[in-house]
Amino acid sequence: MNHRGVEFTVAKTAIPGIWQWQFRIGEQVKTGRTETRIDLLAIRRVQLRIDRELKAIGRKDGLVNTV
Repeated sequence: MNHRGVEFTVAKTAIPGIWQWQFRIGEQVKTGRTETRIDLLAIRRVQLRIDRELKAIGRKDGLVNTV
């Protein structure tokens, strides 16, 4: 899947209700797990995590406008 130009994966684990996710921004790979029974909610949580990471990178590089 793709969100804001970032490829990511979300997959069920052997444990019901637990989803494993992964995405890469540049050379940095982020992985984790989220707990929900709803697949679309798991996807949305990863998208929000990507948004936070992109925002943090923008702040660090001075690319975010603070108007």
